[in-house]
Amino acid sequence: MTDFWNGFAAFFDFLLIPFEALRELELSNWWLANIFSWILILITFVAFVYWMLQLREHDANNEEDKSISSHSFL
Repeated sequence: MTDFWNGFAAFFDFLLIPFEALRELELSNWWLANIFSWILILITFVAFVYWMLQLREHDANNEEDKSISSHSFL
């Protein structure tokens, strides 16, 4: 059972390698670490805007039944 938990911990150590690298980068070059963080924030924001535009386009098709009695249990 101990091997299972040690393997579990090793798996998460593997997943956290990019964060460890970013932490080490922050100690050596603060500006580069922050630029990297802002790039990731920008990518997330662009993906969010894209997703909202896709949802608006889907909503504009008026294909969804939005009537109150659209389900039998209502």
